[in-house]
Order: sequence, then C-alpha cells, then structure tokens
Amino acid sequence: MGMLRNVPRPVRLLAFGAFLNGVVSFTFVYLFVYLTGPRGLTVPQAGVIAGIGGVGLVAGNFTGGWFGDHYGHRRMLLAGALVSGAALVTLPVLPVAAMYGVLPLAQYAAGVVRAANSALVAVSVPEGGRRQSFAVMRAGSNAGFTVGPPLGALIAAHFSYDCLFVVDGLGTLLFAVYASKVLPARGSVHTRPPRNPDAPGLLRELRARPAVPVLLVAILCVDLVYRQQYSTLPVFLADHGRSTQFYGWLLAINGGVILCLELPVTHALRRRAPLSIVGAGLLLVGLGFAALIPGAGVLFAVTMMASVTAGEILYKTTATAYVADQAPAHAQGRFQSLYAGASISGQVLAPPLGGALYAAAPELLWPACALLAAGAGLAVLAARRLRAPGAGTVRGPVRDAPAGHTPPVRQARSG
Repeated sequence: MGMLRNVPRPVRLLAFGAFLNGVVSFTFVYLFVYLTGPRGLTVPQAGVIAGIGGVGLVAGNFTGGWFGDHYGHRRMLLAGALVSGAALVTLPVLPVAAMYGVLPLAQYAAGVVRAANSALVAVSVPEGGRRQSFAVMRAGSNAGFTVGPPLGALIAAHFSYDCLFVVDGLGTLLFAVYASKVLPARGSVHTRPPRNPDAPGLLRELRARPAVPVLLVAILCVDLVYRQQYSTLPVFLADHGRSTQFYGWLLAINGGVILCLELPVTHALRRRAPLSIVGAGLLLVGLGFAALIPGAGVLFAVTMMASVTAGEILYKTTATAYVADQAPAHAQGRFQSLYAGASISGQVLAPPLGGALYAAAPELLWPACALLAAGAGLAVLAARRLRAPGAGTVRGPVRDAPAGHTPPVRQARSG
C-alpha cells in the first residue's frame, strides 16, 4: 500500500506488537466486575482499587519518557512490559491488601510501555513522516482492543476471571520477548541516547515552543470530554430508555470507522498544517457532544458518535506527530510522555468529574462538554501564531507549518 511505503520496518513491527498486546489487554475492562464478584469487594472498595490503578497508569505515561531519555526507550519498553506482565500473573493469588500496591505497579509499568512505544516511533521516523507511522501504531492498538474484550469475555465464561489476569500477564511477557527480538539492542536508534550536560532543560525547551504547552493543555481538556462516552454517556442513554445493546453499537461505529478511515485520512492530510487539523478535530468533538443537548434520540446519539469519531481521527495521530516533530532530540521521550499523559488523563478524571456534574445538574453536562472541547479547539487554532519569548529576530511568527518544517527555535533562544 502506498500509504505504508514511508513507514519504517521497525514501526510496522512495533504496530504488530501493539496489536498482539492489545488482544490480551482485556483485564482492566473486567476489573470492576472481578473485584465486586469473585473477590467479593464492595463497590466503594473496588472503586478505590480501580482508581489508584488508573492513577498509576497516568503516572507511568507522564514519567516513562524521562526514563527513556536517560536510559534508552527500548530498555524502558522491555522493563515496563516485564514488570507489568509479572505483576498481572500474580494478581489472582494475592490477598486483597496486596492489590492496593501491585495493581498500581502493573498499571504504572503499562503506562511506561505506552510512552516508550510513542518515543520509539518518534526516534525511528524522520520529521515529516511521523503522522502515518503513528496512525499505523494506532491502527494496530485499536485492532487489538477490538478483538480483546470479546476474547476476554469468552475466557471468563469458559474458565474464570482469574484466568484473565494470567493470560493478560503471559501475553504481556511474550510481547516483551517479541520486542526484544525486533528492536536491536545495538547499532540503532533504540540504544541509550547520548547525554549532553549542556542541553537545555524541559521547561526551557517548552518555552521555546509555546504552541506545544497550549496543545498539551487542550488535549488534557478534550480528553475529559472524549472519555465521557465511556462513563456518563451509557448512564445518560440508559436513563432515557436506550439499551446496553444500543450503546454497544455506538461504540462499534467508533471502532469500525477509525479502523477503516484513520490511515487513509492521515495519508491524505499528511501535508496539511498540523495545528489546523488538530483544532478542527477538537471542534468536531465539541460539536458531537453538543448533538446530545436536545436529547438521547437515535439520530442525536449517532450524530454525536460520528462527529466525535471524525474529530478523533483528525486530532489524535496529528497531535502526537506534531509533539514529536517539535521535540529536540535529547528530550524526545519527555515530550512524548507529556503528550501521552495528557491524552490519557481523562481515564482518571472524566468519570468522577462528569459523574458529579451529571448527578448535580444533568442538563448542564453536554453543554459543558461542548464548550470545553470547543474552547480547546479554538485555543489550538490560535496557537498557530504563537512565537517563542524574545523571538524578535525571527521573521514573523512561528506558523502552523506542515510536517517537515522546523520552527526557528534557535533564534528564539537568543533572548
């Protein structure tokens, strides 16, 4: 396929590994059921364990890139997969008290793996070709997660919920073995990066690229909105007489359209200015949730999911590649960690914040979501004209250049 021609072989191999890992990553879909069922915990107890596990996942995403910049992204990918897999295998035989520590550890290690995956793509692909590579990675992960939950349900039904953790853990360990084989330890970009003690710190690098912090905050805000589809949306639909099956079909629309269209859309828009695409995607997410304001009718719900899916296709891959293109070589992992953490923060923050607003004033939830996502989109569009502090010697603002263009940050640092 022409759209895969510029995707390096290591990225294709990583994407296949992401697919395999996604197939067995079904544990946390059924975690709450497992804790309140076979483990006999109360709903509040299960909520606490699941919540601290989510915090561990976000923390791993935010910090994994720092470890990768210092010790090597390949090394952190393998270490994270080994720790996560080993922890998951042991969970079924642990007492409940131990789960408060081991589950967050497993999730933290999984977050490190996610950040390392993104950083490996970023350092494996030259600037200008990263959008397609990140789209291939997302396609692999999404395909795996499409297969994983139904497979997990079969395992739980025919064997036990304990088997879910064992299979997930063993699959993660096999992923570590696979990654160790396809990512060479020497003579490649996967080795430990050289250290430069005089290199600017992370904050200075971010100040030299003011559009990046704006994008990160916007992604964090829109993730709070985006992940309402997994928390308050099913409650909203049920409260208005819609079945669980209807909700499942809505999610199927999302997954099916992304698998079919994300790669060709990314390829078609590869030369378009990235922040313009990201801003448009965030606005579509806001428009989608605005479609729920009139009610939970079939047309409104399908319109919502179609618009959110279109927005996701536009913003997720493009934003990841933009952050990679903006990152200096010595801080590529930390830039990817910042994006990875922001892009998954809604997994922890969206359910309690959205649930609290829905319980207090249900009529305000969807307008608030629409306004927050729209504000994030407008902020990203406005960030196209930002330039670094003290960049008076630069000819004009740092524009929203298409992939392959590098903003003149060196002049910006002179101030």
